[in-house]
Amino acid sequence: MPYDRTIRTGRRFTLAALASVLATFVVTTALLAGFLIWTAVRIDEEALERQRSRVIHVVEALLEALPREQQSVAIWDDALLAIRNADQAWLDINVGQWGFSYYGHDESLIVLPDNTIAHAWISGVTRAGSELTRRAHALAPLLADLRERAGRGYADEPPYLADYVLLDGRPAIASVIPVVSDSGRLHDEAGTEPLLVSIVWLDLDLELRLMDQYLLEVGRFTATQSRPQLPILPVTNRSGRIVAFYEWLPYRPGEQLLSAAAPGLVIAVVIFGLVLLLMMRRLWLSSRDLEGRQREVERQASEDSLTGLPNRQSFEARFERLLEGGTSERPTALMMLDLDRFKQVNDTLGHNAGDALIAAVGQRLRSVCEDSSVLARLGGDEFAILHEKHDTPEDLLALAQRIIEAIGRPFSIDGVDAFVGVSIGIVMAGTDDRDRRELTRRADIALYEAKAAGRNRACFYEPSMDVAVQSRHTIEAELREALADDSQLWVAYQPLLGRDASTTIGAEALIRWTHPRLGYVSPANFVPVAEASGLIEALGQFVLRNACELGARWPGRLIAVNISPAQLRNPGFSDNLLDLLKQTGMRARDLEIEITEGILLDDESVAAAAIRRLRAAGVRIALDDFGTGYSSLNYLKRYPVDRIKIDRSFISQLPHSASSAAIVEAMVRLAHALGIMVTAEGVETPDQHGLLVRMGCDTFQGFLFSPPLAASEIASVFAAVPDAPARVA
Repeated sequence: MPYDRTIRTGRRFTLAALASVLATFVVTTALLAGFLIWTAVRIDEEALERQRSRVIHVVEALLEALPREQQSVAIWDDALLAIRNADQAWLDINVGQWGFSYYGHDESLIVLPDNTIAHAWISGVTRAGSELTRRAHALAPLLADLRERAGRGYADEPPYLADYVLLDGRPAIASVIPVVSDSGRLHDEAGTEPLLVSIVWLDLDLELRLMDQYLLEVGRFTATQSRPQLPILPVTNRSGRIVAFYEWLPYRPGEQLLSAAAPGLVIAVVIFGLVLLLMMRRLWLSSRDLEGRQREVERQASEDSLTGLPNRQSFEARFERLLEGGTSERPTALMMLDLDRFKQVNDTLGHNAGDALIAAVGQRLRSVCEDSSVLARLGGDEFAILHEKHDTPEDLLALAQRIIEAIGRPFSIDGVDAFVGVSIGIVMAGTDDRDRRELTRRADIALYEAKAAGRNRACFYEPSMDVAVQSRHTIEAELREALADDSQLWVAYQPLLGRDASTTIGAEALIRWTHPRLGYVSPANFVPVAEASGLIEALGQFVLRNACELGARWPGRLIAVNISPAQLRNPGFSDNLLDLLKQTGMRARDLEIEITEGILLDDESVAAAAIRRLRAAGVRIALDDFGTGYSSLNYLKRYPVDRIKIDRSFISQLPHSASSAAIVEAMVRLAHALGIMVTAEGVETPDQHGLLVRMGCDTFQGFLFSPPLAASEIASVFAAVPDAPARVA
């Protein structure tokens, strides 16, 4: 489609879209208005129902509150004595005035068993009982009912009755309760007790009290429903007769919400209409460069921001198209690349330097790859390359070697030389291998093998690698179970001997696994799996605990334990180890932890802090496999190392290799010059031992002296030499 036609189509589409938006807005506005009205009505209905429930609760609470208020006077020896002795002054203060002033009882009566009113008070003022004889007649059914209940007897509190009544045509609450002794020393025949009658009129005073006490809406008690538009609640007595009505001015939150929201809704409609007009104008002007922007967005979505290379999404789409085409007679090859030691640069120099390094790696890969290759950054420090023009594996290996050599050269980052390597996994897609995901999986497996073989190398995928992967998965699953029950794993101890080879000064703890079905599983098979799967910390903790328990039983014997990089990188490792020493009772100076140079290289700051803290606590530090890594003198000067262990690869060549002998002797002299002890591991022949003694090695390990022993066996060895020193100078 021509460009101008595309633009016109885009403009028409924009106008149609705006018209749809406008129609949608009108419909939405109508729906919103309807929803607001419906919501307001629902809110008002729910509020009215809550108000009605509250009024019902208050009406019921009044009948319960009045008898409780009477009990403060009716259950009282003094009140009963005052009635019997006709002590008018006491009754005036404690019944009439107290009930009115404290509880708001409008009338209080003392009624004798013959229903005569012995004492009466109106608004706390004493009145003659004869003036209120009509009250006794009006309340006769209530009084008779209470006396009948009291006559049946009661164990604790006396019975009472409260009800809504009409007195002289006015609605009121009346409550009747017998006056009885609180101590039990005064008695009246059941049913003949004097009665206390309290009356509260349903009038303005009560209404104001209720609104204040129960937070009721403004309302009143009426004899008839005077305002039909107001909500109303009938107040009935025990027999179901309506005594009064309570009506109130309802609180309508929905109506208030609608009143508050309506102006805002109108304003929002006007503003949105204006915004739509402005949008139409702006979109009309901006539609001319829409296509260019779309292209830029597509480019950014398919390109890595750091390197400018295709990203994972773009690479996978290109890979799919290449596999679907399948027209080339030459096989397609996929290379998966992962940088080695990138984390060290990132952690040491900072993330900005890490980003600069990734960009520089991308540029260097561009210079090595051919134009026909598809180079991409998949994320992090992972890259991928697709090739169509390589006929043989040799061509691919040659390209991989050029990449390894190019990446191996130093990178100048912020004035500092940074060194990284690259591991490469390679897979070739034949005519029948057209599944992108499967080819990627195979390349990842080959990459894993390249890293496992020592890194900074290339490795082709082979079908046997799938078996190895499955074997690793099986070992991982079985190892998880072994760590859970502790019945399969155990710790062996290889003796550590002094120069004369007759004194066992300690032992190195070595993990062993005897599986009920697989039998003996070599540490060379399951320890790398534990490191890759995150189980190495649990495995290391198991060895440490067993070693510390043995060391606690044999103070003065040096127990050495290998510590994995994952353990030492854990910020809590030093705390955990020191706690373990306290729990088991092992002395810190009897424990030696063996670390590799890679630990110091990979995570210098965390490792250094842990090593220095443990050394300060008395734990000894040994540098294992010395001579096989970087063997930097900086490590020996910078870190508090007590011992270096010369790797068995050097020992095995003694005394037949003059160069190996020279290297070992140089390492011994270097260590002694720095005040560091030297252990030779893997000693298997008397000739090797003799030569190492002459070189000045301090301690020895190897099958010449003893294979690794079970805990009980090493205990027997320790017991045979009870006074062996823990350190050989």
